[in-house]
Amino acid sequence: MSNPASQPRIGIIGGSGLYHLDGLEELGWQKVETAFGSPSDELLLGRYKGKEVVFLPRHGRGHTLLPSELNHRANIMAMKQLGVKWIISASAVGSLQEEFKPCDIVLIDQFLDRTKRSVDQTLFGGGIVAHVAFAEPICAELRSMILEVARQESVSIHDGGTYINMEGPAFSTRAESVQNHRDGHAVIGMTNLGEAKCAREAEIAYATMAMVTDYDGWKPYDPHVTVEAVIEYLQRNSETAKQIIGRVIEGFDVNSSCSCHSALEYSILTQRELWPRETVEALRPVIGRFVDSES
Repeated sequence: MSNPASQPRIGIIGGSGLYHLDGLEELGWQKVETAFGSPSDELLLGRYKGKEVVFLPRHGRGHTLLPSELNHRANIMAMKQLGVKWIISASAVGSLQEEFKPCDIVLIDQFLDRTKRSVDQTLFGGGIVAHVAFAEPICAELRSMILEVARQESVSIHDGGTYINMEGPAFSTRAESVQNHRDGHAVIGMTNLGEAKCAREAEIAYATMAMVTDYDGWKPYDPHVTVEAVIEYLQRNSETAKQIIGRVIEGFDVNSSCSCHSALEYSILTQRELWPRETVEALRPVIGRFVDSES
């Protein structure tokens, strides 16, 4: 069930504290079902500075879902069904380099996949094959907007870096963390790659604010990451994220466009006459424009 928007919507995926934006007019929580099942939680619809926004608590309200339990396909499809064109993601990460300090933000531009979940990170299959371009997995336009606002707000932000997406839920071993540090990667987390892949297939522009909470485990004299330390920095990061997201939304032109919004243009390989009817219906929010153009 979708709720039509009067304009393209801006989606926010993150911790539960992010939807408490000062000035947000809450329109209510909405249950959304998708062909891939239920998203992490109901989605909050609201208005902020005249813009329509949709918020999804990534791990559910109260943080009830493990990273490996997240249904990325349902989360992104629910956003698509609600008319979301842009997604700003905020998530906790461990820093793999000295310069990325707790409470800093890293605007990542690349991913390394250390999961075993590739089948759960695509909307396609079931008789329709698509291969989207993913060399640049983060929307450059949306990322530059976030960067500009963060710099105006004097937030400690870093432009670019590789996000290692590990499986979790356990944190890295010391040996893993040391190796990731030596390889020169920026941060490590458990959630964002699946979101980015599905968002690209859904033709939604997506950017990640990687919010540093700790140094993972590579520093020889630094205490290993603990849940208590992560929670402390999560609370601080939440306020910074709200500050930036609010400013980005305020100055956002929701009717603007980028290449992410046409990612499927030359990506579907399966011949149209071979598309199974049930798969077409499941993917209609994403591929409807191709179906309708031939009807």
